[in-house]
Amino acid sequence: MARKFVIVTDTGCDMPKEWLQQKDVYVINLGFHMNDTDYSGESGNEIEPKDFYQCLREGAMPITSQINPDVAIKHIEPLVKEGNDVLVVSFSSGLSGTANSFVSASKEINEKYPNHKVVVVDSVCASMGQGLLLHYVVEKADSGASLNETAKFADQFKYNVCHFFTVNDLFHLKRGGRLSAASAILGTLINIKPMLNVSNEGKLCVISKVIGRKKALRTLVEKIKEKNDLDKDDPIFISHSDSLEDALFVKEEIEKILPNPIYVNYIGPVIGSHTGIGTIALFFKGYHR
Repeated sequence: MARKFVIVTDTGCDMPKEWLQQKDVYVINLGFHMNDTDYSGESGNEIEPKDFYQCLREGAMPITSQINPDVAIKHIEPLVKEGNDVLVVSFSSGLSGTANSFVSASKEINEKYPNHKVVVVDSVCASMGQGLLLHYVVEKADSGASLNETAKFADQFKYNVCHFFTVNDLFHLKRGGRLSAASAILGTLINIKPMLNVSNEGKLCVISKVIGRKKALRTLVEKIKEKNDLDKDDPIFISHSDSLEDALFVKEEIEKILPNPIYVNYIGPVIGSHTGIGTIALFFKGYHR
């Protein structure tokens, strides 16, 4: 059935450009500043993930920026002027002010164009967790659901999108205020690998710590065994910050126990600015987060 409205998201979803184009999802770029240059956002400057992570290895310290209301209006208003209603699925408000910017923009546009409607869903998701929510939103919209029906579905279903991930570089968690300097130093010395998830409020939470990288990767597999509520066609997403070998290891281990399709993609530069190199993240439909 024909979709009845336009779906908009941001690059916090870390989905492949080809998928977004194929599914006809309009994407607004989050931006960052690195090595005296503005990238993505409205800058027009792009960098491939592999090159971005090489910059991190060489000591670059990127600073990210949210989408502000004016930028949101710049992108969404033309869609409404063309006669469309719009559903925005935003990056988690627990991690960025982008969701609030979309809400501010939607209020202004809705007042200006009373015959059309912009609805914002705060995904409370990150990386391909946001992408996984988008997958189900697209399915719902393409089944013929209305804007309001799809928005209601997304607001309910988002709490079933499980996020589990492990980081290899504790100093990026320290930089983001998730760990103290002492914990980062000690953890690095004894090879502690924190296990994290994203809460119902859309915030990063350390849920446990394990010793060693392989143990951390196997713990991700244990989490999907414990928490999944997957039907056979439900996809599983894995994102990584330039650690493809480890992402493929997790994929292969999951394939031993579950028949579901599994998709792997890079963590983009904006989220990678905060996770550092070597993060492996796993996303799937579960009973709850």
